[in-house]
Amino acid sequence: MTPTTLPRSDPYGAVTCLRAGPENGQGAPVVLIHGVGMQAAAWGPQIEALCLTHQVIALDMPGHGGSAPLPGWADLPEYVAWLHEVLQALDLGPVSLAGHSMGALIAGGYAVSQPEDTARVALLNGVFRRSAEARAAVEARAAEIRAGSFDLETPLARWFGKGAADQHARAQVAKWLSGVNLEGYAAAYTAFAHGDSTYADGFSDIACPLLALTGDGDPNSTPAMARAMAETAPQGRAVVIEGHRHMVNLTAPAAVNAALRDWLNTEGEPT
Repeated sequence: MTPTTLPRSDPYGAVTCLRAGPENGQGAPVVLIHGVGMQAAAWGPQIEALCLTHQVIALDMPGHGGSAPLPGWADLPEYVAWLHEVLQALDLGPVSLAGHSMGALIAGGYAVSQPEDTARVALLNGVFRRSAEARAAVEARAAEIRAGSFDLETPLARWFGKGAADQHARAQVAKWLSGVNLEGYAAAYTAFAHGDSTYADGFSDIACPLLALTGDGDPNSTPAMARAMAETAPQGRAVVIEGHRHMVNLTAPAAVNAALRDWLNTEGEPT
């Protein structure tokens, strides 16, 4: 994997990413966007697998890793606009776009608002039309984070089980969370808290292949949400991986990579 900094003009500033691909330089582009508190390296197992056949670009989200934060308290559409600016600068043409958690909200919003630039979209552990109770809980957490409260153990306990694979991934994730930029984390979490319905009405217009994947033990990005996203999109497919939670791409990498390969080999059909 090659760390790369893309110099950006105002208002977005620098964007950092990891890039990898076949030695011959061939392969269609796949763009990966991580979740709140993570960084591009959180896609490690997927980069390693997919770079054998595709040009993989894993972006650091604004305010995460080496990417500059967005100005002020940005809402989800501003993160989607940031992604559009980055992809236009990279000049990749239509891309296969995968996002995890907050990254799934950005990827879904991009597929709705920029259909001509989206070859296919994969939404891992995404949220979709939360219940009023779930929305109130996540908005309360967002307010606590903005007030300066940083609780490492609560998300880790929610995201991981007790198995060996979970504990190994938990140690990695704890390291990334511990080093996060708190302002970037608070801004992204606030957008995440308010963004579950922002583009939901547009999912019925996503004409490209859509994969919605989650773990059956994820209490927030639930199997019901994954199925609802897949059922709403004309070419949607839901995959629920048993025995795993929110960081399923790290705890069940073989199953996730297999689902992503199937998704990458799915050709869009006229709708």
